[in-house]
Amino acid sequence: MLNIVSISLADAKRVISAAEAKASAIGSPSNIAVVDAGGNLLAHVRMDGAQLASITHSINKAFTSLACKSATRDLAADAQPGGQFYGIANSVEGRIITFAGGIPLVDGDAYVGAVGVSGGTGAQDQSVAEAAVAAL
Repeated sequence: MLNIVSISLADAKRVISAAEAKASAIGSPSNIAVVDAGGNLLAHVRMDGAQLASITHSINKAFTSLACKSATRDLAADAQPGGQFYGIANSVEGRIITFAGGIPLVDGDAYVGAVGVSGGTGAQDQSVAEAAVAAL
């Protein structure tokens, strides 16, 4: 039998709160999503002024980083033509996102969920996601 450990709602709220604070500090209204260990949406926030299109991007960045056990920005180079993961963005019904802003949430050696941030530049999304992870 497998024992799956997952992020709690209380932890997800803390992660989102830290992300909101960072996004506000850098002037990047963001969509912030947290998925559980199964890749299911646990919590989401759309800050005032955040782009509507970024709602789905934030959720899919979180899903991607958990499913691939990698930060989404680290997948980008290998997803380009000629790369070992070229075409990955077309897999899993188009849910795979290969640009910055998604980071797995890890407790010890267990992947307990992931955070996805979208709404700013790649560097801003990554910065907000890193602040979120640091809160866990």
